[in-house]
Amino acid sequence: MADYYDLLGVSRDADSDTLKRAYRRLARQYHPDINKEAGAEERFKEIGRAYEVLGDPQKRARYDQFGEAGLGGSAGMPDMGDMGGFADLFETFFSGFGGATGARSQRRGPQQGDDLRYDLTIDFDKAVFGQEREIKVPHLETCTTCRGDGAKPGSGPTTCSTCGGAGQVRRATRTPFGSFTQVAECPTCGGSGQVIADPCGECAGQGVIQVRKKLRINIPPGVDTGTRLRVSGEGNAGLRGGPPGDLYVFLKVKTHPKLRRDGVTIHSEIKVSYLQAILGDTIIVDTVDGPSSLEIPSGTQPNEVLTLENKGIPKLGNPVARGNHCIAVNVKLPTRLTDDEKSLLENLASHYSAKGPQNHHHNSGLFSRLFGSKE
Repeated sequence: MADYYDLLGVSRDADSDTLKRAYRRLARQYHPDINKEAGAEERFKEIGRAYEVLGDPQKRARYDQFGEAGLGGSAGMPDMGDMGGFADLFETFFSGFGGATGARSQRRGPQQGDDLRYDLTIDFDKAVFGQEREIKVPHLETCTTCRGDGAKPGSGPTTCSTCGGAGQVRRATRTPFGSFTQVAECPTCGGSGQVIADPCGECAGQGVIQVRKKLRINIPPGVDTGTRLRVSGEGNAGLRGGPPGDLYVFLKVKTHPKLRRDGVTIHSEIKVSYLQAILGDTIIVDTVDGPSSLEIPSGTQPNEVLTLENKGIPKLGNPVARGNHCIAVNVKLPTRLTDDEKSLLENLASHYSAKGPQNHHHNSGLFSRLFGSKE
């Protein structure tokens, strides 16, 4: 499915008037009665679908957040409003018991706004130590012109003449099992019991408008990919005076070129020479705290793991407690030796061989495997 904004040829921050003008222009251009080219009718339908979504503030907000999937109730976060179809089905057969009627009446009152999801990618070090971050979130806010009732200032909603303010219409249906009374949402007022004869020009009678709001959020130390932060009251505005939803920020942490994270532990590797491993040394290594000193004990074995305590990831919710930084030692063995190096090592081997024939055989093979020959 093509992007709806691209179909209408408008930017993502286009207002309602711009959307309407773009739709009317394209609708005239591709109308099947005017344009007989192949594919014109299909393009006309796509343009109509795009305007149907973008022209409705709530649908547009869901589309901006989740794309096409958000319009079908499969955007990853449940939309309980989509349960209305099931409610209608039960009302069809059980309206006489009164339970479903009460549930439908409740929908006419204030409704809480939808929760929103915002995906945010942060750097590795920011996940370790936290940061304050500014984000821009598109969401629905109550229209300040009409104060949320959808009517032009100076006017107001009136009682729906179709349902008499009940928000529901009833009709009798004959079936092979008998006659049933079906209760359905009023098609004129949408179940609210009121209609707006003179809608607000700012929000097109919806009572809410879409805005891109700047927010500063606090990312605590120790977060990881998949961590979810809840920002209360920063979701979509509620309808008919209902409370707003919440904003959920889902974090993704970038990988580090040298460090690898496992929970609160950091892993990395270093390369040292065979002399450093044999004699010991103190070297500088990269950590999340910056360059730090690491002591290589004499006699360090290949693939041995050395630990820098409290240099790992802070525990989420308790940043004083930190994990460790574990460093695997990779000992580099020379493939070629100078004559001086070989002479020194042979003297060392002779020194060990002086302790006995068995030792001589063992150490000769050991030096041969470690250092090879000059050729």
